[in-house]
Amino acid sequence: MDTCFLDILACPQCYQPLELYNNQDHLELICQIDQLIYPIRDGIPVLLKHAARHLAL
Repeated sequence: MDTCFLDILACPQCYQPLELYNNQDHLELICQIDQLIYPIRDGIPVLLKHAARHLAL
């Protein structure tokens, strides 16, 4: 995923900016406010609530 898109991507639930997270061998987007992790599949962010998982604390 091209990192220049991070400036325009926002969480679909709270509309706050997302952070790029390198999880071992794949990239994900994290919303710190809602504690949700959105997957990136084939370089495309999947910003759907049902595709997100909760951030383990």
